[in-house]
Amino acid sequence: MFKEVYRFPLLLLIHLKRDWKKIVFWVISLVLLTAGFVPAFDKLGAGQALIGEFEIMQNPAMIALVGPTPVQASEYTIGAMFTHEMLLFMAIIAMVISILHVVSHTRKDEANGLSELIRSTKVGRLANSFAIILETIFIQTLFVLINTFAMISFKVESIDLWGSFLLSLSIGVAGVFGALIALVMAQINETAAGANGMSLALIGLFYLGRALSDVSYHALTSYNPIAWTYLSYPFSNNDLIPILYLVLLSIILWFVASTLELKRDLGAGYLFAYEGRANAKKSLMSVIGIFWRLNKGSIITWFSTYIILGVTFGSIYGNMQTFLEGNDILKSFFLYSGSSLEASFTSVMVMFIMVTVAILPINIMNKLYLQEERMHLSQLYSTHKISRFKLFGTNLSLATLAILISILLSALSLGLTALTVMNSTTVMTLNDFMQASFNFMPAMFFFLALSCLFIAYLPKARNTVYVYLTYSFFMYYFKEILDLPKILEQTAIFNWISRVPVESFNMTVFYTTLCLSVVLIVLAYIGYLKRDTNEGL
Repeated sequence: MFKEVYRFPLLLLIHLKRDWKKIVFWVISLVLLTAGFVPAFDKLGAGQALIGEFEIMQNPAMIALVGPTPVQASEYTIGAMFTHEMLLFMAIIAMVISILHVVSHTRKDEANGLSELIRSTKVGRLANSFAIILETIFIQTLFVLINTFAMISFKVESIDLWGSFLLSLSIGVAGVFGALIALVMAQINETAAGANGMSLALIGLFYLGRALSDVSYHALTSYNPIAWTYLSYPFSNNDLIPILYLVLLSIILWFVASTLELKRDLGAGYLFAYEGRANAKKSLMSVIGIFWRLNKGSIITWFSTYIILGVTFGSIYGNMQTFLEGNDILKSFFLYSGSSLEASFTSVMVMFIMVTVAILPINIMNKLYLQEERMHLSQLYSTHKISRFKLFGTNLSLATLAILISILLSALSLGLTALTVMNSTTVMTLNDFMQASFNFMPAMFFFLALSCLFIAYLPKARNTVYVYLTYSFFMYYFKEILDLPKILEQTAIFNWISRVPVESFNMTVFYTTLCLSVVLIVLAYIGYLKRDTNEGL
């Protein structure tokens, strides 16, 4: 076996040198997303809010979303709440990042010919994959150590050293588990896209199976690998056994991946790539057909996500009063003077969903530049019938339609679910939810316009739009607590929009923002028309 991993330390050093910037960003981001929320949970759990939070998390929809907790209301501490609401999601994020990382350095490098160069030297056949897994373990170890001390540095009473270490370890081991899943799928599939897709699909199946078992078939949860990440229950049970199960399964996956890699040829896979039709569908003979095909998967996924979010948030309406009792900070988020509890809650829940709605149109416009960057537009340009206006306009139309349908789906799912769980005495109607959602439509088009501008003038920095989206979100929610200057608040687009239904609809702001977005899109088209492309045409 040693000869099969011969010279893996050298490859490990090469990968660390190649990825050090990514590693720093990866670790810092995970620590900020995990330990960075400890102060927020400490404030949100003040007073009697822990009991209210516990009650609302007993809703079947919330259990399906984040899992159960082993403690009762009287034992529901800040640490237990943090584990309950954060651990599963952070474990999934760590898995996804590891999957993308491993597939990129194995199957993708193999497809690009880099693995062939490595194999041409004196190295073992498994040296590269072994080095990648060791690199992932190194990254997750860094995260575990840094996150543990970052969490206890906030000195929250119920967040102790052992619980912090166990929570960090659960996330780190989940990341390694995701890496081993990706390594197995990289042997089975001939393409990086196939390996990524099958790995993420398996994680999705584990998650859905866990959601079903947590709600209806509790005994099955203990057999689900993704559930082992939170069954350790840091800060309450502090059980190390489920994490050891995940470690054991990861070791088994390593042996499976190694066996599969040793028995296959370089560049080959056990599942042959689908060659596709001999003749393309007529729909692919048009620009709209091509870009619909490219975006179909993400559009369907995001539409499903908006419906799930709407149903999940709508189910909370039955426990609103308990959720808000005894916590002034939560009330500052959700309650507005002169407005009903339902109306105040709606203005906040709609905002949560609209942040995710803004992501889809940005993705669609970014796909245009991605195809350009991959030199896939050359064949379209060579027909002399395809203009840049048509390419730009097609993606813009697709993104516009996505915005309208996304808002409609989220409004209907949120409104119908909320009206179902609330008693018949509520004064709210489905129309209130529709107005509150479509009130944010100009902001969605503003983000679309920013995405167009970056693609036209600074395509390499196009993901900056996501940074501004995140900034706008935090400025909207934390302005009451931070007491920021008014001029600084107005730098976030979400603070321009009136908070319907607790505030009156502001027609001036609505149409002004919409017109501004149109102007920016026109400027973006002019820039896209004039700039050089990666096609060299």
